[in-house]
Amino acid sequence: MKLAPALLLSALTLSACSPKAKAPDPADSPLATDVVQIKSSVLSTKMALPGQLLPYESVDLYPKVAGFIQEIRVDRGSHVRKGEVLVRLTAPEAVAQQGQAAGALAAAEAKLASDRATYERLANAAKTPGVVAENDVNIARQTAASDAAQVKSASESASVARQLGAYLEIRAPFDGVITARNLHPGALVGPSTGPAGALPILQMVTANRLRLVVAVPETSVQSARPGQSISFSVPTLPGRTFQAPITRMAEALDIRTRTMSVEADIPNPTGDLTPGTFATVQWPVTRSYPTLRAPSSAVANDQQKQFVIRVANGVASWVEVTTGMSDSGALEVFGALQPGDYVVKRGTDAIKPGAKIKPVTAK
Repeated sequence: MKLAPALLLSALTLSACSPKAKAPDPADSPLATDVVQIKSSVLSTKMALPGQLLPYESVDLYPKVAGFIQEIRVDRGSHVRKGEVLVRLTAPEAVAQQGQAAGALAAAEAKLASDRATYERLANAAKTPGVVAENDVNIARQTAASDAAQVKSASESASVARQLGAYLEIRAPFDGVITARNLHPGALVGPSTGPAGALPILQMVTANRLRLVVAVPETSVQSARPGQSISFSVPTLPGRTFQAPITRMAEALDIRTRTMSVEADIPNPTGDLTPGTFATVQWPVTRSYPTLRAPSSAVANDQQKQFVIRVANGVASWVEVTTGMSDSGALEVFGALQPGDYVVKRGTDAIKPGAKIKPVTAK
């Protein structure tokens, strides 16, 4: 059946005037995004810190008196025992002073013996009335007492002179090894504070016992206590790991570096470890309380602040955070977050606050 022309025209007119269906806007569609859940746990990890192996004892050897080197019995690399004579000096002035002091002591002792004998003779004679005046006895007693004081003073001077003579020998202060020999026989030497003390004669260190010194950042210094074991390795012995208990902690931060010096004593009886070697220390880092963790990739930065993108009810929001330690890819985050919150796995400032998110739970 054919439609009348008027009826067909009317149908076309109504079709043209009717509104068209609106196409969906892609911007209103939620963005499918991987999200992960914030976890809470107690941190227990290790961080690599640089350290150094130093001699347990180290000393520069200077003479205590000025003189000339007569003999040096050791050289670089010599192993010495405590008390062993290393250097002999000659100092004519010290020898002369020692002789003068000994002579003065002998003269004082002879005078004391003579005056004491005189006093005893007068004291015995005074027992008979009228033989010796009492004043003469008192004078003799005072003279003997003065002589005794002179002997004491001369004895002390002689002792000092003998000590100066002993200073002409330099002995090893501990068991160790000579690491440097700077002077040779004939050189004029003296105490380190004098004009002849520019260089030490010898330098020596202990080799069978070392100090492992590590500077620990203030953020990690509370993680360990004396007695706790730490491990370290050295580049000269690849593949080997050493253990040692923490022996000393400075208990105060260096205000220039914001670190605390920590030491461990390292026995080295076989000499495998060399003083002065750098070491890599595996420093333990623990918390006494649980902290929140998120993947390192979840933390974004827009050059003004650090943040993670929390997703709640399909809407994104930025939460400003500070970060702590990393452990197996999980990073400590501190901010207005709760355990169980979902955050975007790969944070980026391209996801703006208020954006609609279709969360996809990621591993």
